[in-house]
Amino acid sequence: MSHDAQGKQAEIIAIGSELLTPYRQDTNSLFVTEQLNRLGVDVVFKTVVGDSLEHIAAATRTALARAEIVILMGGLGPTEDDRTREAVAAVLGRELKRDPAITAELYARFASRRIKMPENNKRQADVIAGAATLPNHHGTAPGQWVECSWEGAERILALLPGPPNELNPMLLEECVPRLKSHLPSIHFFTRVLKIAMVPESQLDARVAPIYARHANVRTTILAAAGECQLHLRACAASPEAAQSQVDDLAEELEDELEDLVYSREGETLEQIVGYYLQMRGATIAVAESCTGGLLGQRLTSVSGSSRYFLGGAIVYANDLKTSMTDVPPLLLAEHGAVSREVAAALAEGVRRRAKSTLGLAVTGVAGPTGGSEDKPVGLVYHALTDGGKTEIVERLFPGTRDGIRWWASQQALDLVRRKLM
Repeated sequence: MSHDAQGKQAEIIAIGSELLTPYRQDTNSLFVTEQLNRLGVDVVFKTVVGDSLEHIAAATRTALARAEIVILMGGLGPTEDDRTREAVAAVLGRELKRDPAITAELYARFASRRIKMPENNKRQADVIAGAATLPNHHGTAPGQWVECSWEGAERILALLPGPPNELNPMLLEECVPRLKSHLPSIHFFTRVLKIAMVPESQLDARVAPIYARHANVRTTILAAAGECQLHLRACAASPEAAQSQVDDLAEELEDELEDLVYSREGETLEQIVGYYLQMRGATIAVAESCTGGLLGQRLTSVSGSSRYFLGGAIVYANDLKTSMTDVPPLLLAEHGAVSREVAAALAEGVRRRAKSTLGLAVTGVAGPTGGSEDKPVGLVYHALTDGGKTEIVERLFPGTRDGIRWWASQQALDLVRRKLM
């Protein structure tokens, strides 16, 4: 996979000991990454570090050695454990100077709220020598912008507050305009191809020879239950050139994978199924056993789904399979609830009851209990009927109960997609 060598590289450092516990996580870096990518900046490292002067300094030194742009988030508050200013000043060998204008603004801010300012708030007026201050219109901690040389290379550091309502506007209003003046005209373009029900290793075996020929496009494969995604990204001097590079590779990949690709514009599988149902003027109803309403939930998560989704039945008990979807008791007794025969009967029964174009059914063993030698945990039958032809798919899914249920819903929706294509 290629790296975007033409563009600047950035590292994001999230500071706060709470981010190293199970109770808080860094989400600011997602927003920062998005904004940097829009400027053609590639985020190559993200670091989380606690409130230790020594550790923040070490992380900053490492970042300066490997990235042109370093964004530090957090540690600009008034308390003793807010040490970002001190750490960066120490790394750069610069003094911290208390800015009287910022000190006055802090006093005025507290006075406007009729609160006496604690003495330690003055620490927020300490500015690294040579740094530009970034006004904070949503809090007391100003940011700082530092341009420097590190081992003979030009570097930019931005010290931003941690709270998102302070960081986000400061990044957009203060940092983005400054970055634009330092950056070449580089643009990213990204496309995501989504593929259902293909194992990651099998997919990569088919597509690796293709994307390997496109060194100017970075290709990443992400795998989840019932789905793989091919993330394609290129950077170029113009948006059109970057898109052209990605589109050329995407076209080759789609030629290879054909109808395995269900989305190229970020749509979910349930959205694609909805598109096809509307294109065909078709309606659908579902009968669910092991998925417990997940199929109906996914179909109805799409705005406008009432045009094609008529409803469904969650039928765990055999009596309800009979009373709600007309599955014959003899069929249940002979083959069991988890069987090809019952899946087909569920699909036809719900289609006939709802008077829908298609009937879709899922029945299986989601586990972790209830499996047997003949019908192990993970065995799921999917049935789709149009009143004439019935398609049945038998699968054995791995994983937890939730994972098996998701796999089952994914397979069911993909079954509908393929029929309507």
